Amino acid sequence: MKRLQTKETNTLNNFWYQPLTILMQQLKSNEKGLSSDEAKTRLKTFGPNQLVVHKEPLIIFQLLRKFTNPLVMLLIITSVAAYLLQQTSDFIIINTIVILSVFIDFFQEYSANRAAKKLSETMALQVFALRNGNLVKIMAKDLVIGDIVHLEPGDLVPADGRIIESNHLFINQSSLTGESFPIEKTAEDLKISPTKDSRLENATNSVFMGTAVISGEGKMIVSITGAQTSIGKISETLSETQPTTQFEIETKKFGYFLMKITVFVVTLILIANLFILRPWIDTFLFALALAVCMTPEFLPMIMSVALARGAKMMAKKKAIVKRMTAIHDLGNMNVLCTDKTGTLTEAKIELARHIDGLGADNDNVMFLAYVNSYFETGLKNPLDEAILANTKINVKAWKKIDELPFDFERRRVSVLVDNGKERMIVIKGAPEDIISLCTSYEDKGKTVKMNKTIEHKLLDTYHEESKNGFRTLGIAWQKLPKTHDKAAISDEHDMVFAGFASFYDPPKKDAGKVIKQLAEAGVAIYILTGDSSEVTTHLCNQINIPIKGVLEGQELDKLDFHSLNMKLKTCNLFCRVTPLQKQRIVMGLKHMGFVVGYMGDGINDAPSLHSANIGISVNTATSVAKEAAEIILLRKHLGVVLDAVFEGRKIFANIIKYIKMMTSCNFGNMCSMAIAAIILPFLPALAVQLLLNNLLYDSSQAAVPFDNVDPEQIQISQKWNLKQVFRFMLVLGPVSTVFDLSLFFIMYKILHLSIPLFQTGWFMESLASQVMFIFLLRTQRAFYKSTPRLSMVLTVAGVIIVGLALPYLPIGSYFGFVPPPMYFMAILAVFVVMSMTLAELVKRFFYAKLA
Repeated sequence: MKRLQTKETNTLNNFWYQPLTILMQQLKSNEKGLSSDEAKTRLKTFGPNQLVVHKEPLIIFQLLRKFTNPLVMLLIITSVAAYLLQQTSDFIIINTIVILSVFIDFFQEYSANRAAKKLSETMALQVFALRNGNLVKIMAKDLVIGDIVHLEPGDLVPADGRIIESNHLFINQSSLTGESFPIEKTAEDLKISPTKDSRLENATNSVFMGTAVISGEGKMIVSITGAQTSIGKISETLSETQPTTQFEIETKKFGYFLMKITVFVVTLILIANLFILRPWIDTFLFALALAVCMTPEFLPMIMSVALARGAKMMAKKKAIVKRMTAIHDLGNMNVLCTDKTGTLTEAKIELARHIDGLGADNDNVMFLAYVNSYFETGLKNPLDEAILANTKINVKAWKKIDELPFDFERRRVSVLVDNGKERMIVIKGAPEDIISLCTSYEDKGKTVKMNKTIEHKLLDTYHEESKNGFRTLGIAWQKLPKTHDKAAISDEHDMVFAGFASFYDPPKKDAGKVIKQLAEAGVAIYILTGDSSEVTTHLCNQINIPIKGVLEGQELDKLDFHSLNMKLKTCNLFCRVTPLQKQRIVMGLKHMGFVVGYMGDGINDAPSLHSANIGISVNTATSVAKEAAEIILLRKHLGVVLDAVFEGRKIFANIIKYIKMMTSCNFGNMCSMAIAAIILPFLPALAVQLLLNNLLYDSSQAAVPFDNVDPEQIQISQKWNLKQVFRFMLVLGPVSTVFDLSLFFIMYKILHLSIPLFQTGWFMESLASQVMFIFLLRTQRAFYKSTPRLSMVLTVAGVIIVGLALPYLPIGSYFGFVPPPMYFMAILAVFVVMSMTLAELVKRFFYAKLA
């Protein structure tokens, strides 16, 4: 490949086998990177560096797509039929209502999607790349082949590329190859042929999109981008649709249920009217309009608006939502898995003391810990920062020869150092592991041979520190020959144990209170930590977290799938657990039927963040963690999570409100219309009147996503309960049917109203009672004990005013309305009050039965 001309050149198969000098020539790049102009040209040629490019259609096409809705198309066909039959007024009115409904839906959804996109863009992955010879921060999606990218600990590799510089660069590529341990990457050319073995595992000189930088640093030249990368090809061949959520399943069932009822009623009306010999076009339009009125056509809009508003509210409360539907999942969450550092504690770690193995203060322990942390090139964790805060120690005489970076399986880091006189390896890590590597220990400046008794004493000192709430690291060393210039795992033996560095991280004052509030809200806390059980238990006791049971990582490894599930029922504290063990716990809880949230900010948290129902991270987390998470907290505090949980429940509660309002009132109207259409010698309403009634009623519910929610409705996790919705519809719906039929009797038999006046009277009564029912159905309390949001009050009032004024306005004649006499308004008021009273009593009876 000699020229960069087409998208096909974005595929350099087995590029890691190419000599670096040749590869650089093929990619037409150098160590100074690309110019801005060349990068723009290549971006146009190859496209964005994304696995799936979502090209948003033009606004006009997004709008036109709304007209492909089957119901909208059916209404348009009906309007055409009306026009052909010279029903001009019906044609105009039906199309006006259709266009108005479509535009309302479109603009609400468009606004919601724009808000979600803006929030998502704030968390997009960024990288440092060389452009015009300068290191600049750019969006990962704007990378092109030939770009030079800087890599450092915590970064997510943004594309496939060849290493051109490395400094103890270790990459975790388990997401791609399944390798458990981080792999060291260098810039050296490979000496084997791709024809013999082309596996990615051999590519020790290359990095691949989606893998993570664990330690060290380096530079890469981007060789492949987007869907052509290794992970891109895998995602194409193994592309799986997201599993259907329970909410989607139940919504479909709900839709089929409504469809069956609607088809049955419409068919009944059509058959009955064939015998009555009414004009078939009027009957057809009436039946069709009735079917439309039973359809929750505003449900997608209500959900979109509710989720968008929830995302904005959560942003105000310091939580950024990357995927809007995660808000609904968060509201249903009933288990939260979290680490303790920064969540339950202040994350202000201080080095409390440095002691030898028997508990006496020892300055050499401090010096050795400082040397290890100073020369470590991996991610500096809070413990390292606490050690390095001691500015009195001078290590200028020492230099690093080599390093064995920290990994989450070994749980230690080693540095090989030299001061010109002696060379030694210094290890820092989990005390039990460090002690097990030692055959000697320091005692008052002397090196003494280790025995079982001393080993037990060292462990006793460590456990005593842990019980007192100290996080403890073990420190050990060993002198090596001056010729020893490469650190290896095999060097980590026959060590001299120097002692312990003990740290203290004070608990957050309000952590216990927030956890209690989460528990009261039905969210159980599971603590998953790499720390010891003694330290974690001490912390839990300090902030009054109830401990059901404790499970150590070593014990967890011995459990099979079923045994682990049994333990998950009796334990909520998991200590000394590895990333894979954390993921096992999350998957086990999900299998048991829990909706699991996982809160983490480290590289080792990424697998669990991805596996959980809701991944929660913080804005200061590593790129890997933020990429895997769905919700990013701008403040690492459980109180933010609690607020977000309640926000998710508010959204769900308001969506269910709309469904209950729509189904009960529309079902009641449909029943009264169907019965009246069969009994009366004329249609109780014109098709356009039904459609207008439906439009105005739906408009009155437009403020539902913004409504207040009663506190008791968000105190526990609520799931979609289709049976309850059905029962609610069947119990509350007939209330409006009873009053509709009663009014029909009075208007037809007692008042002897003309057909236009009869239809006008029904329209006004039906709309007024339906809209007023909103105040009853929005709460499980007595309606006067629950305060609606002002926007809802104003929306409802506006719709009622419009509905009652229409028959008296000139435009009312287009809908077939005539002005009713004033005494009818008194009758209307009585009916509305009576229907509301009965509906309130029936509602209380319904919820009393559920309690």
